[in-house]
Amino acid sequence: MEFTSLYRRYRPRCFADMKGQDHVVAALQNAIRQNRVFHAYLLSGPRGTGKTTAARILAKALNCELIQDGEPCCECESCLSIDKGSSFDLHELDAASNNKVDDIRDLLSKVALGTPGRTKVYLLDEVHMLTSGAENALLKTLEEPPDHVIFVMATTEPHKVVETIRSRSQHLELNLLPTEQLRELLEEISKDAGLEVGDEGLNQAIREAKGSARDALSALDKIVAGGSSFLENSVDELLDGIATRDSKKTLKAINAAIATGKEPRLIGENLLSSLREAFLSSMGVPLEGLTEEEKAKTKNFTDQVTPALITRSLEILGLSLIDMRRSPDPRVDLEVALVKIASSQPPSDSSAIDLLESRVALLEETIKDLKLTKSVKDEIQVSSPSVEESSKETSDAKSAQIDTGNKENDKSKSSEDLSKIDSEIKDFPTKEQFLDSWVEELLPKLSKKARARFSAGRPVSVDGNGVMIALPNEPHLRRCSELLGEVEASIKNTFGVAVPVLLSVDGSSSSISPPKPAKPSKPVKNDEDLDLSGLVEADPNSGSAVERLSQAFPGAEIVESE
Repeated sequence: MEFTSLYRRYRPRCFADMKGQDHVVAALQNAIRQNRVFHAYLLSGPRGTGKTTAARILAKALNCELIQDGEPCCECESCLSIDKGSSFDLHELDAASNNKVDDIRDLLSKVALGTPGRTKVYLLDEVHMLTSGAENALLKTLEEPPDHVIFVMATTEPHKVVETIRSRSQHLELNLLPTEQLRELLEEISKDAGLEVGDEGLNQAIREAKGSARDALSALDKIVAGGSSFLENSVDELLDGIATRDSKKTLKAINAAIATGKEPRLIGENLLSSLREAFLSSMGVPLEGLTEEEKAKTKNFTDQVTPALITRSLEILGLSLIDMRRSPDPRVDLEVALVKIASSQPPSDSSAIDLLESRVALLEETIKDLKLTKSVKDEIQVSSPSVEESSKETSDAKSAQIDTGNKENDKSKSSEDLSKIDSEIKDFPTKEQFLDSWVEELLPKLSKKARARFSAGRPVSVDGNGVMIALPNEPHLRRCSELLGEVEASIKNTFGVAVPVLLSVDGSSSSISPPKPAKPSKPVKNDEDLDLSGLVEADPNSGSAVERLSQAFPGAEIVESE
């Protein structure tokens, strides 16, 4: 007995057999029931979703001798001949290989000819492959075909079909099947065909199918034959190498898989699929179509790595898969990608947050020290006269004693604060210390942005008010003022004392130099100030100005204004 592949053996024969395409089935069945079948249909969708199958079922329903409620009987002579591919009522043309003008003209020359059935159906597969001339040749007949002719066009890339064809046809889109429907389909077919396939095999077929019913049945055929291409052990080793940052382990896993005859691109694609599942799991998306064991492996991997690493791994591996198409040795691209993923990893989100928190804490501590210094000075000025006044005021003996004790404590506290301020002022670094440590110690502790801006500055004075840094010009001063906190934090880390930083231009004390006074303009002499004694009276015989111009330019013609 001749063997028939599962996807051919279990191809749907009627609309009820089609899985996951209820919207397409409803549109075609209703059109048949109501006798409102359109003259041209455009069926689009990914591979293996049932475009050609739907066109054949439509042809069967339009010519079935015992049609019932829009469904073909699949038993009459017309239905059987279409199933066998010997019917004159269904003409299939592969537009990918018959895409020239002459091919379409030959097809159109036979359109008007009659057939045994009621309706002649033309199925043009991969219609987007037609040349521009072939599309133009098809347009007129497609718009107004004979009454007994219907065109059904199928394509995986509807955006490549010209608008003039799409506007002349009714567009129906077929979808990929969800995981649960694929599982039901495979379980049903496995039971009917007597195949012994466990959950692991079904999961493998569903994983390879990626929503395509035909690919799922092809994968099931391969699994039953013992030709599984899913590299579960190799992928587990690769994921473990990524999680443990072990480049050597990943390279060993790749070499072991390639030694068994696996293609590098297939290894990369399977690893990419596992990384995608890990990414979805880390984002809290429920995983469907996986066994409990596979879910446990995915969770174990996500517990060891960060979402940032998974995202980076997806990016690096995706780019390497693109490079493999033109690479003389795809294995090298895969190995380099895995080494990058396992070794050069970006800083985690937590470390970046910790760094920011430490910087903010440092700035807050510096600001707190500055406020404390100012508040102590103010407290001393306010508390000193109160001590003198309170010493003169007495009430009874007990209250005076308590009051005196409190004031003595305040006085000692003020003295301690004064000594603290004096010690802090004494701890202020000198100008020479600043100059010595400015380039070698202070600037290197700044960020790249702050270092670039303050490298043009120089300390010019250091006193109790702080350190004055001179900058070349006012625009530079304004840019540096945005990053004063970093410089103050660097000074505190270096000298152990909070020192305010003041900015100036060219050593001046103000941050913005005062505008230069404008030079007074020279006074304009009025007519009254002119000396008339130097003027010479004009010669009355010299003629007018026009006459003198005529003399200066012989041959010139004087034109009177209108």
